[in-house]
Amino acid sequence: METATMKRTRKIQLWIDLPTKEERKIALDTLYQWQNRCFRAANLIVTHLYVQEMIKEFFYLSEGIQYKLADEKKVEDGILQRSRINTTYRVVSNRFKGEIPTNILSTLNKTLVTSFTKDRPAYWKGECSLKNFRRDMALPFSLELVSGLHYDDQKNAFCFKLFQIPFRTYLGKDLTDKRKLLEQVITGNTKLCTSHIKLKNGKIYWLPVFEIEKDEHRLRPEVIAEASLSLEYPLIVKTANKKLTIGSKEEFMYRRLAIQAARKRAQEGATFSKSGKGTKRKLKAMHSFHQKENKYVQQRIHFYSKSLIDFCIKHQVGTLILRNQEDKIGIAKAEKFVLRNWSYYDLMVKIKYKAEKAGIELIVE
Repeated sequence: METATMKRTRKIQLWIDLPTKEERKIALDTLYQWQNRCFRAANLIVTHLYVQEMIKEFFYLSEGIQYKLADEKKVEDGILQRSRINTTYRVVSNRFKGEIPTNILSTLNKTLVTSFTKDRPAYWKGECSLKNFRRDMALPFSLELVSGLHYDDQKNAFCFKLFQIPFRTYLGKDLTDKRKLLEQVITGNTKLCTSHIKLKNGKIYWLPVFEIEKDEHRLRPEVIAEASLSLEYPLIVKTANKKLTIGSKEEFMYRRLAIQAARKRAQEGATFSKSGKGTKRKLKAMHSFHQKENKYVQQRIHFYSKSLIDFCIKHQVGTLILRNQEDKIGIAKAEKFVLRNWSYYDLMVKIKYKAEKAGIELIVE
């Protein structure tokens, strides 16, 4: 049965809400220490999970050995001293005890055990490699650690405590639904799930996971729309008696190539720029154009995908089919110019998200 809710992640910048610079620095250093221990623990957990699965290979010189990856107290042929999920938790808990909150280790362990079990068939078929975690990975934590979430009128921000460290949000202009979702969490209309803290370049980002309700529309499953991504038009969609072309090649490519040309000119002129604080100042204009290009592409992709879903809702389309995507991707890979400038994958991801939120069944052929 199809669920009426879906989980979506947002990215919110956080500031440590402490009065002095020294206190803020101590709190930030603590978070970086936890990040380091979390990265080491994640790789350790995955390694132990893989060894447990491959333990039967260690018995190839013996015969008649019966074993099961289960608690020996509960299963006759069990070879573990505790439950399987508890084995990996005890390994990292004993290794990093007192250096990182146990809630992070517990949440991390549950997440990795679940993902390992899901990906296990692909590991044995050789279709994917074992996960390897980087030093800048995000810190997972459960909902009960977020306390005192409220909106402070004086600070014009949402404030809360996490690991007994006070934080306040920075939403900027907030052109998305972040403020609305946080307000719904406070009133109890939206559920907050297991989330993450991300540290990057001295900044702190909160990645909250919200369980939101899907939009209700009067859709008819028997009404089918076919959409395709092409080189001439970003999207072409048609039903039995309606057709719509969304965007154009000139509209998308012209603006993007213009920004790329401006970035190239800025890069060539960086040689004559004042150095000041080194390469960062010299390349400031070039990086600015790089950000402009990314923002422009994301804005157009959001517009194209929203126009497609709005068309489906208007005509009560219950099933959306994306046709001939393998052929289009093959053409894009063959043409380096197209592959670099035509964002097929991002567009498909956003179409999938918006279709799921609207309750439209999406089929990719």
